[in-house]
Amino acid sequence: MKTCPTGKKMYPTEAIAEDALLEAHVRFDYGKSGGPIAVYQCEDCGCYHFTSKGTMNPKLATFLKSSTKKVEDEAARWQNKWKK
Repeated sequence: MKTCPTGKKMYPTEAIAEDALLEAHVRFDYGKSGGPIAVYQCEDCGCYHFTSKGTMNPKLATFLKSSTKKVEDEAARWQNKWKK
């Protein structure tokens, strides 16, 4: 398996990285002021990574304001509750 010299998780396409970014915000519940906010293409490996710098990804901004985010947060909360 190919690895990036930066040590960051690699996503083969921008679309896959954006989907993973949204999922990360549900899974880790970063809140309003934390976590990654965008994706970028790495000059070292050519794949996409998360970043907490720069302008927020438009898909993420829309997602964070949507009711879908709230529903997914609630589902994740229940899923974690049942694991215990």
